[in-house]
Amino acid sequence: MRAARSRFWILIGLVTISGFSQGMLLPLLAVILEQNGISSSINGLHATGLYIGILLSSPFMEKPLQKLGYKPVIMTGGALVFLSLALFPFWQALWFWFILRVTIGIGDQILHFGTQTWITATSAKHNRGKNIAYYGLFFSVGFTIGPLMTNLLRYGIYVPFLLSSILSLLVWLFLLRVRNELPEKEHTTAHGASSMKRFLIAVRLAWVAFLPPLAYGFLEATLHGIFPVYGMRIGHDVNILSLIIPCFAAASLFSQIPLGALSDRIGRKKVIITVVSGGIGAFILAAILEDSLTALFITFAVGGLFVGSLFSLGISFMTDLLPKELLPAGNILCGMSFSIGSILGPFLSGFFLDVWPDLSFFYIIVTLLVIVLSATLWKKDPELLPS
Repeated sequence: MRAARSRFWILIGLVTISGFSQGMLLPLLAVILEQNGISSSINGLHATGLYIGILLSSPFMEKPLQKLGYKPVIMTGGALVFLSLALFPFWQALWFWFILRVTIGIGDQILHFGTQTWITATSAKHNRGKNIAYYGLFFSVGFTIGPLMTNLLRYGIYVPFLLSSILSLLVWLFLLRVRNELPEKEHTTAHGASSMKRFLIAVRLAWVAFLPPLAYGFLEATLHGIFPVYGMRIGHDVNILSLIIPCFAAASLFSQIPLGALSDRIGRKKVIITVVSGGIGAFILAAILEDSLTALFITFAVGGLFVGSLFSLGISFMTDLLPKELLPAGNILCGMSFSIGSILGPFLSGFFLDVWPDLSFFYIIVTLLVIVLSATLWKKDPELLPS
């Protein structure tokens, strides 16, 4: 029991440092590229490298995990992250940095896939939601702290990259103390089929659970990437907008654990319906009151309290809906859903602003959340599905 708890917190530490590196890279590289005279369109395109890496690696991770076990897979992902971070300052070429971004996306996805699957597979049902809420909470903590590393650029371009690489390496070394385990073996011919067939079975059984991670990716990328543009269009100061955006992530830190524990008691579906409904209400109010900075601070915080936990709730819901032998495929699909949402968010939101410039930006978020709510209400309860 003690070894299991120690392993859990080491895995949480790895997730925290992964969130930290992702949260650091987005604004840090954007600032450096802007200072080097790179256009905003190229800057934005360059930022997709992380999510491209996640999508490219996702279909190929299940077999190595089944064959090698959790520890070697997670260590490989962690090594890709800290080595890539260390290489950034040594060659400042746009194409080289894009390759490093893609590599970090691959490493992060391998790391998240291994840690998510290990935590979901070894958590008892009565505390699964709470354990995965810790996962989401500490990733958010890392993601929130990461942007502060941009302030270290004044001491030289090497400092933020090498410091984050060293921190990643130190946490990675703790994993050497953990004993490896193999995931649950397939019990049936259907579940033991090819990876593509296993993905299709997972989608058929748990498609509704992949919508919350997709919605969270959409929200995170849209609020960070498009809202500042919209906020300036309606007359708000960019410095104030930069303070409003973190309210969403910061508020989610307070609700992750309570919502995860509540989902263990009353069920994932009820909690997802409740938080998505609350998110719809918060962003409708944001659309109505968007001229007021005070209202935006409040609605972003309320929105974060509700839908800032969608990623971890989606993983918990997926774990309820799938048998253990399909959890690797389910965790891969959760990561892919998040990445698809992260890529689609800025694109669709930007398109929305171009086509309907007189409509509030927040209505595209409301539309997405209404779709998630409708799908969750329509889906049968997990207890009625085959295990």
